[in-house]
Amino acid sequence: MHDSTLRRTTNVHEVFPNRTDAPAAMFTWDELEMLSAGSWFLQRDPFSTASSLDVDEKVRVQNQTVPTLKEFLNLAAQHERLVIFDLRRPPRGHPYRDAWITRTLEVIHNESSINSSKVLWLPADQRSLVQELDPELQQTSGDHASLEELQEEHIVRLNLHYSYMSQEQIRKYSSVNISTNLYVVSQPWLYSLAWCSGVHSVTTNALHILKKLQRPMFLMTPDEYSLMWILTDILSAFLITAVFIFHWWRERGLPFWSGSRQVNENGPYSKFRTELSDVWSISSISVRGEIQSSPLTPNLPTISEEPPI
Repeated sequence: MHDSTLRRTTNVHEVFPNRTDAPAAMFTWDELEMLSAGSWFLQRDPFSTASSLDVDEKVRVQNQTVPTLKEFLNLAAQHERLVIFDLRRPPRGHPYRDAWITRTLEVIHNESSINSSKVLWLPADQRSLVQELDPELQQTSGDHASLEELQEEHIVRLNLHYSYMSQEQIRKYSSVNISTNLYVVSQPWLYSLAWCSGVHSVTTNALHILKKLQRPMFLMTPDEYSLMWILTDILSAFLITAVFIFHWWRERGLPFWSGSRQVNENGPYSKFRTELSDVWSISSISVRGEIQSSPLTPNLPTISEEPPI
């Protein structure tokens, strides 16, 4: 089990409702055989693939159980796949608390059909002993260490999160025969990026998708990518130039209209001053509709009447 508990990948909450948070290692084999390891997949449908299964396939999925280590290794050997051992020491009270590493090696050597060279050995505990007992295992590290440290521990592969590795680092490690495995790579574009960066293998939750890719997937060719950015640069330059010309033209003077009279004012507040000028430019108002001469007070509106006859 990769998880420390059985909650995510089994129906332990139905069979053992009081032990959902118990360590997976503390269940006996008879108890593990009572659990379904496939019903959750049909219920959650994490990859939207359940609808593509026929009736017989759904029955097979529904009846999946937790495999033994022997069954798991034989399945990998049958399909010629690499396996990675991310082992954890069992909790106190477990029968293999102190013999977990030697017991695992015993299954590899004596009970399964897998070749040791197909096993990526990740645990750092007792690494020197493991190398002595089985030098064919691919010693794997999950740490960013120097080349000297990795070579001293006979590390031949790194197992790291994809965000921690760059193409330059991949090439640097590859130059001293240290290959890389990245996790968790489940998107085709990310898989293609890892492929082009020189990654040797990936850990994925979407094998049914990635196994269909026969070559890296490109959303556009390099020429299309270059053309896109050239056109973007040209359009950006045109917009910047247009905005500059507009502001320069407005600073030089924009025409504003007040009624039937055109007023040209300079400066950024020309419209504001034009409106004020319109307010204070009323010369006179005649009650009888006749326009009088210049106002008595130049800045205030006045009303004048003819003297009585």
